[in-house]
Amino acid sequence: MRVQRAVPPRPRRARATLTSTAAFVVLAALVPATASASDTRKADVELPYVCALPSGKAPVTVRISAEFPQRTRAGEAFTPTGVTTTVELPAEAVADLARHDASEVRAGTALAVTVAQDSATATATWRGSSGPVALPASGPLTLTTTGDVPSVTGRSDGDLTFTAEGLAIGLSPGPEDDAGGGAETGSPAVECALAEDAPDKGLLATVPAVADAPGTSGSPSAPAPGGTSPAPGGTSSAPAGDSRDRQGERSPEAPENSPGTAAARDVPPCRYDEENPPTPLSLNAYVTGYANVRKQKAASYLPPSCVLIDGGEFQVPVDEPLDPEHLVMVLETYGELSYHGRRETPPYASTFLSFGFTPVKATMVLKQTGPMRIDARMKMRFSDLFMTTETYVRVPLVAQVTALEVNGTPLDVGSGCRTETSLTSADPDPAKHPGDHVVLYGKAEQVLGEDVTGYTILTGGPLSGEVTIPAFTGCGTGGEDLDRLLTASVSGPGNYIKQVQGQTCTPLVPVFETPETRGQCTQDLQPYQIPVAER
Repeated sequence: MRVQRAVPPRPRRARATLTSTAAFVVLAALVPATASASDTRKADVELPYVCALPSGKAPVTVRISAEFPQRTRAGEAFTPTGVTTTVELPAEAVADLARHDASEVRAGTALAVTVAQDSATATATWRGSSGPVALPASGPLTLTTTGDVPSVTGRSDGDLTFTAEGLAIGLSPGPEDDAGGGAETGSPAVECALAEDAPDKGLLATVPAVADAPGTSGSPSAPAPGGTSPAPGGTSSAPAGDSRDRQGERSPEAPENSPGTAAARDVPPCRYDEENPPTPLSLNAYVTGYANVRKQKAASYLPPSCVLIDGGEFQVPVDEPLDPEHLVMVLETYGELSYHGRRETPPYASTFLSFGFTPVKATMVLKQTGPMRIDARMKMRFSDLFMTTETYVRVPLVAQVTALEVNGTPLDVGSGCRTETSLTSADPDPAKHPGDHVVLYGKAEQVLGEDVTGYTILTGGPLSGEVTIPAFTGCGTGGEDLDRLLTASVSGPGNYIKQVQGQTCTPLVPVFETPETRGQCTQDLQPYQIPVAER
């Protein structure tokens, strides 16, 4: 069964360069010191493309420039800087835009770049955006987009090559408030392919990776979350927007019960599949913890559950005054529980002494009934690069009882025994987030370049909250009403929850190593880290 993603449209905010810059800063902050080259060299390559314009296919000239380190150390991450994509659209494309009564146009580009080392390859997406550009009365139109790009890690000694592949160009006519599409919103208007006669087959740059490169520093580390590392074994990634070659299927080197697979670790599978493929920003992680039942003065253990997370957009909030002493960013992402293709937790059993003397054992499942929204607010002080991150996870969860024993006697609860509504928490912003849902909160502190203390969506950590458990309904068969028993035993306010999320895995940036790696995935692209519940 396919896991349906319930991701409502995100509001348009300050995207473009601010979005890309914020994303780069935050991702860099969440890993130990990455490599920084003391000297760089600039690549400036002009390439021929063929683009499918509304008027038909046409040749388009694309110029790509970026700065690369002269060399890098194997195992250390670096990031190409100053990335600029310049596209010269032919006159017929300008005429197509003019027919929409547009006087200006904005552009977003998404360039697929293949990163290769020996026989290993991976694909990164270089995204850029432009401000409004006036349409000429006639002739061609030149658009220039800029933006920061994912980091790259060489896995061993040898040259790292960067090669341009497919290009998507999103065109949004009119002023920014009227934007209705484009690459930045995920609906590119023009698809372009590298021409067959492109020089050096689209090669942009070559960066040697050596065991101890002069001009680099820091200890070896895996790629930053969201970064790119050529996959071992010659695994070839798909073009941007197509992840068919790197799905969550089991790796040939990972038999069903080998170390690193879910079966061997006694946890449910946590991976994307062909029907629910990951994107370059997808994450997956395990979550576990305890939930108090205040009436029973006891806690239920929640076994490791899989969460699939869709990458969001780093943004500088536009509804707040500029803070000259801090960099403030917000991140909005969405996720869903995943258990055998259903948006729910694995079943878990809890035993209580109902009314102080009668043992009641209930097997329950938490079912997600709407979008899981994850909002993070990051604030970094310029003076000492100290960052705090506050995260709220909001998700509607209904508790369903699948089995019940009272004093050792099984009772048939039927197939519809559940809480009347979602478990509820007091939301700190109820006007913006109405309705019944659970709210979990996590906070992290960090000095840029050092490890994180607390919770972030990428590194994991503890989340906590307090919920009210609603009354139960639909419990019992054959005229036997068990609603009152469960409601009297469990329902009520003041139930504390503490969850621990593990380190996330980035399925399209697989890391086939050991627990010491960061951004870690198992051989079959599942989260390496299984968190331990904390009371």
